[in-house]
Amino acid sequence: MTEPEIRITAELVRDLLRDQHPDLAGLPISEVDGGWDNQQWRLGEELAVRMPRTEGAPGLLLRERRWLPELAPRLPLPVPVPVRHGQPSERFPKPWTVMSWVPGRPLDHAPLTRGEHAAVALAGFLRALHRPAPAEAPVGTDRGGHPAESTAGFEYFLRRLDPAALAGDTEAVRAVWAEAVATPAWAGPPLWVHGDLHPANAVGADGTLTGVIDFGDVSAGDPAWDLAAAWVLLPPGAAAPFFDAYAIADRATVRRARGLAALKCLFLLQMGQNGDRGLPGGKPGWGPAGRAALDRVLNG
Repeated sequence: MTEPEIRITAELVRDLLRDQHPDLAGLPISEVDGGWDNQQWRLGEELAVRMPRTEGAPGLLLRERRWLPELAPRLPLPVPVPVRHGQPSERFPKPWTVMSWVPGRPLDHAPLTRGEHAAVALAGFLRALHRPAPAEAPVGTDRGGHPAESTAGFEYFLRRLDPAALAGDTEAVRAVWAEAVATPAWAGPPLWVHGDLHPANAVGADGTLTGVIDFGDVSAGDPAWDLAAAWVLLPPGAAAPFFDAYAIADRATVRRARGLAALKCLFLLQMGQNGDRGLPGGKPGWGPAGRAALDRVLNG
């Protein structure tokens, strides 16, 4: 749910900085494209301010604060790291965070083109992230579990999509999903997973992957949720070199990942079709990214 009554402006961000972090208040502030849950402002050259704008966003932001400082040092690509904590106040009744800025362009604006290089970079990043999570790690409520647990969401997106968006591929998409649902569950310990890897949550430069952002859904679960990025992020023909570099031998996990990739594509198509969802700007670029990724899923 969005909360449009809270209007976040550059003036508000500067006032909050002036109140709580005055040494940062003089830096240039400019709004950048954000996700659903947070409005993001670039602060100078090296920082960003994440401002929650939905009901669930503060919890996701606090999760980033808690776990990114522990995860970031072992990851081979840049990720945003909390630098300062903003406290709720009369001006803004939610926590907010100053993060490090991750250079690069979101992949929904600049898709990857250097397939093999990007495949190796993504595989190395996920190998480093996918370690057993501690007992106190958060467990995703709608990400991280077996695909069967997300069937309601799959059907929801499929029902709401304009049939033209699927271009006659509905039965093929259902077949990929059915195979994932019928596949055995992850048998290993719950691993750290990003949980929400899609083109707006990864950045690139010169055609390859250079960073991963938005860790609000980081949790313990099935690595297949992130391995879906082999189709969702990488260009055609890069899935095979990605799995070779990741060195996974469990074909069941690959089948679950492919089904989850199809689910993520439906989500992207839905957001492109009804991109405003009550938030300013909408996400019109997500539809074409979702369609291109779905073609990769269906072509194997």
